[in-house]
Amino acid sequence: MTRAADLIVACLEAQGADRAFCVPGESYLATLDAFARRNRIELVQARHESGAGFMAVADAKLTGRPGIALVSRGPGATNASIAVHTAEQDAVPLVLFIGQVSRDEIGRGAFQEIDYSKMFADIAKAVWTISDADRIPEIVARAYQIAQSGTPGPVVIVLPEDMQFDETEARPAEPMPVPRTAPAGDDVDRVAKLLAKAERPVMIAGGLLDLPPARAALLKAAEAWSLPVVTSFKHQDVFPNDSPLYAGYLGFNIPKPQVELLSESDLIVAVGTRLGDTTTQGYVFPSIPPKQPLVHVYPDAGVVGRIFAAEIGLTADPVAFLEALAARGSGGGRGDWNARLKAYVDKLMGGAPEPADDGVNFGLVVEALKPHLTDDAIVVTDAGNFSSWIHRHVRFNGRQTMLGAVSGAMGMGTPAAVAASLRAPERQIITFLGDGGAMMTGHELATAIARGVKFKVFVSNNGSYGTIRLHQEKFFPGTVASTQLANPDFAKWGESFGAMGVTITKDDDLAAKVAEVMAHDGPVVADVHSSLERISAYVSIGDLKG
Repeated sequence: MTRAADLIVACLEAQGADRAFCVPGESYLATLDAFARRNRIELVQARHESGAGFMAVADAKLTGRPGIALVSRGPGATNASIAVHTAEQDAVPLVLFIGQVSRDEIGRGAFQEIDYSKMFADIAKAVWTISDADRIPEIVARAYQIAQSGTPGPVVIVLPEDMQFDETEARPAEPMPVPRTAPAGDDVDRVAKLLAKAERPVMIAGGLLDLPPARAALLKAAEAWSLPVVTSFKHQDVFPNDSPLYAGYLGFNIPKPQVELLSESDLIVAVGTRLGDTTTQGYVFPSIPPKQPLVHVYPDAGVVGRIFAAEIGLTADPVAFLEALAARGSGGGRGDWNARLKAYVDKLMGGAPEPADDGVNFGLVVEALKPHLTDDAIVVTDAGNFSSWIHRHVRFNGRQTMLGAVSGAMGMGTPAAVAASLRAPERQIITFLGDGGAMMTGHELATAIARGVKFKVFVSNNGSYGTIRLHQEKFFPGTVASTQLANPDFAKWGESFGAMGVTITKDDDLAAKVAEVMAHDGPVVADVHSSLERISAYVSIGDLKG
């Protein structure tokens, strides 16, 4: 006989889990005990449930396997819900375990009780409460499969406190195969015929192409067809930015002329993207209905054709499709079209940030950092306008990785950097935070220091929730409401955790300060007194005021 808690951990081991993230809680003490006793899965203790959840999401982005997080009932679950939402928005596999009140208390309004089936109904792919310990192997195996099938996403498993002590004869189940649908040969032939006729095609490459085999297939197909590639929001790292076929990325507030240029295309091939509102620039590229033929390839039948009427809609594995398409490549052609797209992107990415009068233009920090980026660097960005400088000016080489939340959730930066440092300790980790996000989950620096990681943090400290301030200036000019921030000295703040602190206040010593940060053999927090006027890489407050 086996204690249910031990079986839960054994089932995770059988699924290939090697790391999980948690904040301890009394509602799953038995499972924590099982992790400690078995000691085969590294259990990383975070300082807040949102941090643990974000770490699991980032770990999943890096591996393609489900990230694992464990939290306690009630407050723990509500704190972790931001990671569940992010996993759903970002199409990332996540399995969240939540402790629960004992089975005899369920439905009685017990201390910290929540009905998690209702709570997560709109954002989780499945929610199970394990009442029978004999079903643990089935539920854990199914959770892994569902989290990775179709549109990857979050699954929630609820663990009643008393159930974890039950004895069972059940044994861990083998991993269940994740369904993969290969495209039919005649469907690929149809796409090839459209491409052969097209004079100005564009491929939109999405987040499901973010792992090395998918990136390789994307590059091969693009080169085989001389097909320009524009990436979806937060995924410009999936394609080499120096390639003559790189046509930019589709994010927030990209210049209108760029959207107009892309809209001249006579064929859109969208692969591995759900074509959400940000990537489609508010459903204008492609439009509804599309102004040009649309090919949409995605492994979830609930996505293809749901919003956009695709001329060819394929519910298929994106990598298998790209490999099949590459094998039918015609090569050559479209030189003028490709050159126009690339010339625009190169000009946009090459524009030098201008100095500011009210602080350091954060774009100058990004420019100063570029020579220090290693060939396989992991660049972590929190949510905020400051990240537009990374999106605009960093030329990802196709082997580097960018980690950020497509969901736009603030606070992912520091936890993601922790997860990246643990998953890839040999790689350079550079983290960009705004002063808002830094104060939401920056306390996970304590987790980083405890684990001995050495990532570098640059905080854009302009005393404002910058993204919201930008929208205020656009839609409510003259009104500044609740966006001003009173901040600590972030350099001293970092030092209080055990990191080296550096303060950057002037343009003229910027290069030396950045070099100092990057040369330090340990964690660093750089407090950049950044310009509020230069609120993003594309617009200033003065521009908005007219």
